[in-house]
Amino acid sequence: MATAVFSNPKFSPTVTTTTSSKTHFYHYRTHSLLHAKIQAFQAASLKFNPNPLNKKPQIVSCRGSDREPPAPAKVRRPEYVPNRIADPNYVRIFDTTLRDGEQSPGASLTSKEKLDIARQLSKLGVDIIEAGFPAASKDDFEAVRMIAKEVGNAVDADGYVPVICGLSRCNENDVRTAWEAVKYAKRPRIHTFIATSPIHMEYKLRKSKEQVIGIARNMVKFARSLGCDDVEFSPEDAGRSEREFLYQILGEVIKAGATTLNIPDTVGYTVPKEFGQLIADIKANTPGIENVIISTHCQNDLGLSTANTLAGACAGARQLEVTINGIGERAGNASLEEVVMTIKCRGEHELGGLHTGINTRHISMTSTMVEEYTGLHVQPHKAIVGADGMLKHKGTYEIISPEDIGFERTNEAGIVLGKLSGRHALRRRLQELGYELEDEQLESIFWRFKAVAEQKKRVTDADLRALVSDEVFQPEVVWKLLDLQVTCGTLGLSTATVKLVDADGREHVACSVGTGPVDSAYKAVDLIVKEPVTLLEYSMNAVTEGIDAIATTRVVIRGENSHAPTNASTGERVSRTFSGIGAGMDIVVSSVKAYIGALNKMLGFKDRSLTNASEERIPVSA
Repeated sequence: MATAVFSNPKFSPTVTTTTSSKTHFYHYRTHSLLHAKIQAFQAASLKFNPNPLNKKPQIVSCRGSDREPPAPAKVRRPEYVPNRIADPNYVRIFDTTLRDGEQSPGASLTSKEKLDIARQLSKLGVDIIEAGFPAASKDDFEAVRMIAKEVGNAVDADGYVPVICGLSRCNENDVRTAWEAVKYAKRPRIHTFIATSPIHMEYKLRKSKEQVIGIARNMVKFARSLGCDDVEFSPEDAGRSEREFLYQILGEVIKAGATTLNIPDTVGYTVPKEFGQLIADIKANTPGIENVIISTHCQNDLGLSTANTLAGACAGARQLEVTINGIGERAGNASLEEVVMTIKCRGEHELGGLHTGINTRHISMTSTMVEEYTGLHVQPHKAIVGADGMLKHKGTYEIISPEDIGFERTNEAGIVLGKLSGRHALRRRLQELGYELEDEQLESIFWRFKAVAEQKKRVTDADLRALVSDEVFQPEVVWKLLDLQVTCGTLGLSTATVKLVDADGREHVACSVGTGPVDSAYKAVDLIVKEPVTLLEYSMNAVTEGIDAIATTRVVIRGENSHAPTNASTGERVSRTFSGIGAGMDIVVSSVKAYIGALNKMLGFKDRSLTNASEERIPVSA
């Protein structure tokens, strides 16, 4: 392996290029998540789910036979009733990717992207989709309402339809706005919250305990008075709140009509034994607790969100709040795929028979969609969905079959696509990979596929995923790349000529020079678009081995004149960032596509801001 370091005036960070026998990966910033140690969780699970028969431990794999992966089991999903679950071992999965997950830096999502992700979450089978924070902005309100109308009414053959939830602070305007957005769903829910820790009540709310209890009680009553029969209440920063006060305020909101009590570790401060005991104590000491569902929401500041969530489930929580890929504010949230697959693998033998209604074969597709839309790269060693989880000798260390999460090994796919493959073969393979595409989308990808197949003997699944990402996972088009020509080398300045097409079909051409082909091409794009931006991140990697591999590029930009939202915790205005992705066998073309994608997303937000000058986005960690 060889490593070289370059400096480029266009890109302020240092660029490190690492070359190995399989991949070429260019990165500006590598995110590393500290995962919970399995010993910590085992200690918590033993406390709350002891083995009364003192049986010897068994090594259990969720893979099944090496020769034949097990068929997916029929989902055992009890009838939905807001405040109770008929099956005591069933755990509801509450996904907050579209609300808490979108608070990750650079993860701004358009309304179309939110709707696409909500549709995919429904395919995944999550019980509740927290679609957003309707009172935060007009755009958030419209996105939540759109999801409620479409996804919240898409009932499948088994009667499943996800609950559509909107977040609100404990004030009448927020609660009413949340209801106006979610009321179109068959199963609407309002999730309201207020801080309960001493430090938050004193310095953030400046209110007494009695005042906080009164506000919480009145807002839950108000939500029920609007016609909402499904109300969730969260005592923000519960992990640092006084226990007796927690029991008191939770008992009051139960009497007021709350159906779910969410216990958040807002700052990711607790450890599994501690958080599990918190849930157990709440279950044992809160009056009326038998009439509601207990939920968990664990942040990952100490890398313990998954372990804390599972400890909470062992202690009696029957709703678990998670995000795809564990994205979220600061260090992120409990990861849906980690929590769900732990329950799938160990639930029957070690977790007292816990199970979920998740169709795990949609995990890989959902993870990819969130990764591409948010621009938040999943590190290769990420549990469950990371690329390095695939082993050649799968019988040795692999405890989860890739097929269980909807990921097939290329060398086991059975179908080899090449330049003679037709639309039917391409559609079939894409369907096997989890992609259900419209005819127009398939046609665009087909011709991209043909172009790649002319240059490669064999088109792999990784190539297909890259093409789908480049064609499907894109924002609404404001500018589109038509032609690109670059000249570069050691004999002079690099030059680029770029031709773009605007939304009205008019062509625009510009030329520029730069320190390299990407720099000169980006400067040419800037001359056409005329929107001052700062490039914050740029990364590129080859999706397969070989010199003919497709390159995927991700960029993150910040507009100098973009609308700055306000952080509710600090009161400071923070700059919004926008990500873009591109793919192609030419690395400069791939880079320009990614840059234009980020610009299109930024311009889409700018247009909506102009129609709603008072828009203010308020990140909240409930």
